[in-house]
Amino acid sequence: MTIRDWPLNERPREKLAERGAGALSDAELLALFIGSGRRGANAVDIGRELLLQSGNLRSLLDQELPALAAHAGLGLAKAARLHAALELGRRYLEAKVKRSVSLNPAACADYLKSRLAGYPYEVFACLFMDIRHRVIAFEELARGSIAGADVPIREVVRRCLAHNAACVIFAHNHPSGIAEASRDDRELTQKLKKALSLIDVKVLDHFIIGFGKTLSFSERGLMDETPFP
Repeated sequence: MTIRDWPLNERPREKLAERGAGALSDAELLALFIGSGRRGANAVDIGRELLLQSGNLRSLLDQELPALAAHAGLGLAKAARLHAALELGRRYLEAKVKRSVSLNPAACADYLKSRLAGYPYEVFACLFMDIRHRVIAFEELARGSIAGADVPIREVVRRCLAHNAACVIFAHNHPSGIAEASRDDRELTQKLKKALSLIDVKVLDHFIIGFGKTLSFSERGLMDETPFP
């Protein structure tokens, strides 16, 4: 049975129009981008198959374009639509953060999660802001281990000066999925705070991005720790 044979209120497009996108399942949302099915399987069937094969939506959409396109029922054009949808979401969140008159912590956390959660390795990034806490720029500055020796503290200072930033937020992901601060994370934060204090740049927070969870140093009371010996 094709989707056209379904009752109107069960078809993904009509269901979205009537009840909003939040009412659709992951498979139904995928179906709207997949568009058409194949012999013996409609677009929703293909969406369910993709989720079953990948384990979950995140694992599916984290795949590189060639791997995603290789799934039965997709191909390059449909896989490209899915990647484009992800990028639109990221840009929407970025625009939401940038147009804020002052920093919105929840929007900031959502944006950083969208940028860093999918990496299979650690990435350290900075969100540079002006004196009114409006976002100037987001930059990834290190990949791999984020132990103190591996994050370029001088480069963080240099980029703050280049952007004429008054404030900065650090963020990095934990590919393990566990959003907890290690001793290295805490020590690095203190070293960066000390270095940036010399150029009058305030460190507002450090976010650790896990699977579906985000740790805020500020909320945990870790920003004002005594520096490690």
